[in-house]
Amino acid sequence: MSAAVKIAVLDYGAANMVSITKALAAVGAEVVVAEDPAGMVGADAIVIPGVGAAAPAMVHLRERGLAEPIREWVRAGRPCLGICLGFQLFFDASDEADAEALGLLAGRTVGLMDAPTLPHIGWNSVDAVREHPLFDGVADGSYFYFVHSFAPAPSDESIVVARTTHGRSFVSAAAKGSLYGLQFHPEKSSGAGLQVLANFVGLVAAVGVA
Repeated sequence: MSAAVKIAVLDYGAANMVSITKALAAVGAEVVVAEDPAGMVGADAIVIPGVGAAAPAMVHLRERGLAEPIREWVRAGRPCLGICLGFQLFFDASDEADAEALGLLAGRTVGLMDAPTLPHIGWNSVDAVREHPLFDGVADGSYFYFVHSFAPAPSDESIVVARTTHGRSFVSAAAKGSLYGLQFHPEKSSGAGLQVLANFVGLVAAVGVA
């Protein structure tokens, strides 16, 4: 029997930890909560969840000594999933208080344009830009749950996997190598969300567990 994929969910004071840890466990992952770099040791992948604002999130990441270990993890090509604010932190900076972010991907997070309501809260369709194994078994146009007022604007359009429209179109999923980002909350998105998380776990397993 093969070992379960071990995923460290980073707790930096800006996340709905219970929902994401339960969802990952439900799709077969062994889940640990990491409040500092020691919690990342032995993990096969990390997840950066998030509900909150970019500037305080970066303060918490630095205070807990997590910012540079995240950068080193991603530079080493190890699997990392960012959700909502966690996805936004992948980029160079955010228009939200002009906050500096992790700089893992070129671009910045910008406010939703021409949005009929802010924040954008609720279910919305996610429309594929290109095929990606993260969405295997998920019908194009499936609905996922969102809570945000900002979204990433990557410099490199080729990393975009899916878009969603709320006012203007925005990037709702992206991937580059083993770095994956979702603007929606898969842990709150019923069966489609669990399928995306199961696909992530499968991608990690394909790389090989520690």
